[in-house]
Amino acid sequence: MRPYLVNTQPPPSRRSRRTRRPQSARRPPATRSPSVPYKLSWALIGLFLTIGGTFVVAFITNLPWKWAEEGIQVYSLNVNYQIAAVLLVACLGGPLAGSLAQLAYIAVGLSGLQVFYLGGGINYVQEPAFGYLLGFIPGAWLCGLLAFKRDVQLESLAYSCLCGLLAIHVTGILYLIGLHLFSAIGGGWAALWSDFLNLSVHILPGQLAIVCAVSVLAYILRRLMFY
Repeated sequence: MRPYLVNTQPPPSRRSRRTRRPQSARRPPATRSPSVPYKLSWALIGLFLTIGGTFVVAFITNLPWKWAEEGIQVYSLNVNYQIAAVLLVACLGGPLAGSLAQLAYIAVGLSGLQVFYLGGGINYVQEPAFGYLLGFIPGAWLCGLLAFKRDVQLESLAYSCLCGLLAIHVTGILYLIGLHLFSAIGGGWAALWSDFLNLSVHILPGQLAIVCAVSVLAYILRRLMFY
C-alpha cells in the first residue's frame, strides 16, 4: 500500500491569493518591431526617398479657409525633404532600417554619383554640409530606437524626431569645428560662425515644421500598418 502524501506547507493566505497576479499582467505590452526583411525593404525605400528628397524643396500653403479669398499661396521653408526622409523611415522601419538607408546614401554619393545637393564624389568630404550628412546615420538610429521604445503615440514620435534632428545638428556642428579649426582647408572662426548660421540656425524653423509633419504622417501610417 502506498502511504498517503501529507502536504506540510501551510495554505496561502487570502491576502496573498488576492495580491498575486500573473507575471504577464504586470509587464506592459512591448511595441511590435518589424521583421528583418521588412526592415531591409524600408532601408531601400529610405535610400530612394533621401535621394529624391535632396532635390525637392519643402513648402507650405496659406490657411485653407483663405483659399477662396486669396487663392492658394505657396511659401518655401528654405529646406529640402532630406530630413523628412531620414526621420520618416526611422519612425516606420526602426533604427536598423534608418541607419542603413543613410549609410547607403552616403556611400553612393561618395562613390561619384551626383546624389548630394552640391554633387558627389570623395572630395565632398571637404564641404561644410558633409558633417550634417554624416549626422543622418546617428540621427536615424536614435530616432528609430526611440520610436519603437513605446506604444504608438503622436507625442513619442514627435520626441523621437526631435532627438534625431538634434543628433544630426550635433554631428554637423562637430564636423564644422574640426573642418574649420583643425584642418588645412579650414577658414577659422569667421567661416565656422557663418556656416553654423547657414546650416543650423537659419534652416531650423523649416526643419521643425518638417518634424511636425513627419510625426503626424508616421503616426497615421503606423496605425494603418498595425505596429
